[in-house]
Amino acid sequence: MSGFPQDFLWGAASAAYQVEGGHDADGKGPSIWDVFSHLPGTTWQGTNGDIAVDHYHRFREDVALMAEMGMQSYRFSIAWPRLLPTGRGAVNEAGVQFYSDLIDALLEHNIEPMITLYHWDLPQALQDEGGWEARSTAEAFLEYAQLCYDRFGSRVKLWATFNETVVFIGHGYITGSHPPAVQDPARAVQACHHVFVAHALAVNAFRKSGIKGQIGFVNVLQPHTALTDKPEDVAAKDLADAIYTHWLYDPVLKGEYPAQLVAQTQALWGVPRYAPGDDALLKENICDFIGLNYYKRETVAANPDATGLKANHSGERNSGHQFGFKGLYKFVRNPQGVYTDWDWEIWPQGLTDGIMQVKARYGDIPIYITENGLGAKDPIIDGEVVDDARIDYLRMHIDAMESAIAQGADVRGYYPWSFIDLLSWLNGYQKQYGFVYVDHNDNLNRKRKKSFWWYQKVISSNGEQR
Repeated sequence: MSGFPQDFLWGAASAAYQVEGGHDADGKGPSIWDVFSHLPGTTWQGTNGDIAVDHYHRFREDVALMAEMGMQSYRFSIAWPRLLPTGRGAVNEAGVQFYSDLIDALLEHNIEPMITLYHWDLPQALQDEGGWEARSTAEAFLEYAQLCYDRFGSRVKLWATFNETVVFIGHGYITGSHPPAVQDPARAVQACHHVFVAHALAVNAFRKSGIKGQIGFVNVLQPHTALTDKPEDVAAKDLADAIYTHWLYDPVLKGEYPAQLVAQTQALWGVPRYAPGDDALLKENICDFIGLNYYKRETVAANPDATGLKANHSGERNSGHQFGFKGLYKFVRNPQGVYTDWDWEIWPQGLTDGIMQVKARYGDIPIYITENGLGAKDPIIDGEVVDDARIDYLRMHIDAMESAIAQGADVRGYYPWSFIDLLSWLNGYQKQYGFVYVDHNDNLNRKRKKSFWWYQKVISSNGEQR
């Protein structure tokens, strides 16, 4: 017997910039990624999303493949500058029509849409005004969200405001590897606050809209393990929990920041700066559900020394540096760990543990696993994409998810990353995640991988066959 509820949603996910292409088609405005990816040295071998996998022109073909695989739901993001080329004001009706047609195509195949409003592609025009450091960007986001509710709300029940704040703020404002390429933790904290304000404004508008659905927030789920039981390593692990989990989950699930951590940022940098009413705004607009993106855990150690911030973007094992901050913590390789080519640990138990930690801290909040997947260089054998490693990875994580459900967690859907091989933001097209292969040497032709047929059976059996 399957351990999954009968109404459990089996889906897959993607993001607009990574699949659509059509970067300037039909009136779309530039996003920060359209600009940043063309700057020298910013991405692997200069790859960008100008064409990506051309989902913008081939979405009907892609939706037909989703239907063939049996997908019950599809999580995708909307490109803000495709609807509002300058971030606010004049609406680009051609962009609205694209998403309207995509939603209709999904519904025609009984595939439930889950919309992510923001998956990192801020309109460049708003970045030029200050981006997320400017409170006006949160107000522009409200205008954008209301447009989406008005045009798509009668057909879409599942909504998420933001995807992975820890990534687009952390890499955008601390490591500087994403746009706007800033390295300033104080600016990061203030930008992050405006994201939470934007989220709360959008949740409030959603609830006033009358849409019969739910709205949530999508966070990275990154459990931490102390390298040793030494007090300094345990303290470093606890600090990592506070920064990577509590700071990002508490504002959207409790309506407040973790008190000890916000006291520290206020003492250090005087941020976040609140506008009148921010406290009430956050408190009154917590999520209906939380989306969890789980790929890996991190092993944490004390960090008395300076640490390099270089990540592995080549797919050559052990080519990255340890990530951390002097005097606080560092992420280290687990001596018992199994790692991917990109130095991400494969640890399925972390999904069970992470889900149960969320339940313990936030109660019986509905949960969707909004991303989970293996980035790999898939082997092609006799013309077939034989991604056995991906099948093994997903099978182990489905087992882990089932275990959390058995322990009482309210997990309602599973959206592996990703439906189709797509552009990895900094890693180009060599890091493959999809059930569908895209041949960049043959007109972007699609090909079903071995995992495509495997997941088809998983879905049709409600998780029993895996």
